[in-house]
Amino acid sequence: MCFITFSGNASDPPSITGNDTASVTGRDGTPLRTYQSATVAIDGDSFVAINMKFENTAPHVVGSRGEQAVALRISGTKAAFYNCSFYGSQDTLYDHKGLHYFNNCFIQGSVDFIFGYGRSLYENCYLNSVAKKVASLTAQKRTNSSISSGFSFKNCTITGSGSIYLGRAWGDYSRVIFSYTFMDKIVLPQGWSDWGKTSRDSRVYYGEYKCSGPGANSTGRVAWARSLTDEEALLFIGTYYVDGDAWLLSP
Repeated sequence: MCFITFSGNASDPPSITGNDTASVTGRDGTPLRTYQSATVAIDGDSFVAINMKFENTAPHVVGSRGEQAVALRISGTKAAFYNCSFYGSQDTLYDHKGLHYFNNCFIQGSVDFIFGYGRSLYENCYLNSVAKKVASLTAQKRTNSSISSGFSFKNCTITGSGSIYLGRAWGDYSRVIFSYTFMDKIVLPQGWSDWGKTSRDSRVYYGEYKCSGPGANSTGRVAWARSLTDEEALLFIGTYYVDGDAWLLSP
């Protein structure tokens, strides 16, 4: 068990900064790989962060390998982040596994900058792309239809540079939902990518519900993207999606 809280000053949030990448050599003489590149790694349960900044300053070179550079990895369950910011480039936020809640957070990156297996709700968050070319905002790795993981974004804003997919299928049953979210013109018309595996098209669950902005135009979306009904969206748009009634507390 963890039961640890990081709490900073809202007007001047403390920053935890690192610059490791997946290709950096670790103490054992082998590359760190993505998992160990995190500036901050949370492995325990019941973690809370309020008014904190997590950063990985390693630069990303377009087309390079081994440049994954995680600002924060959350591997414990029942974790909540309020008014926090996450800065990085490739693989900024490793939403690894467990139940997680993000409220009023700023998340910046370029390639797959929110990724993992987690079952998470992002509410009132600002998602800022610093991509130089084509990239993806999310890479969710749900691998089986019986697994309840997936990323849900509600009342968020997507903006920044480059051209981005809302998500690309890291897992065969990848699940990502955007509701009531403003999407700037950086969102590609296709919206979603199967990562080159068409067998995933009938398995992934990529949904949009009452989103706005030039990037939310459904014209040009891939045929397997879902425009959710009220009933379908209801499953993902409350804190109950992450069983919040059982563990979430006001910050």
